[in-house]
Amino acid sequence: EVQLVESGGGLVQAGGSLRLSCAASGFTFEDYSIGWFRQAPGKGREGVLCITANDGSAYYQDSLKGRFTISSDNAKNTVYLQMNSLKPEDTAVYYCAAVSGLRGSIYGSRCAPEYEYHYWGQGIRVTVSS
Repeated sequence: EVQLVESGGGLVQAGGSLRLSCAASGFTFEDYSIGWFRQAPGKGREGVLCITANDGSAYYQDSLKGRFTISSDNAKNTVYLQMNSLKPEDTAVYYCAAVSGLRGSIYGSRCAPEYEYHYWGQGIRVTVSS
């Protein structure tokens, strides 16, 4: 059974940090790339950051550069989203998702579009208080 399980969310004050984890199982981790998405209250889901097909990283939103980073531990089949200097507008449910390396390679060093992601986690809530 394919599973993507997010953890590490919660309530944090503005300016604080959180590290989200995405633990993958049920598929060959090395054959997929992981992306992070989020959905703020009352808004649509948007891309945050991704591991690209060539094992680099890329942003869906340049505005997050300098605050959010992504990393991967292949030995643990886990991808992390480090979020620093959090702002109230970062409040959202955060999702990790997996796209096959084959599909992801089409986009080179860019993140694949959301519709390319085949597997999704259940999401985890992050709330940033002002």
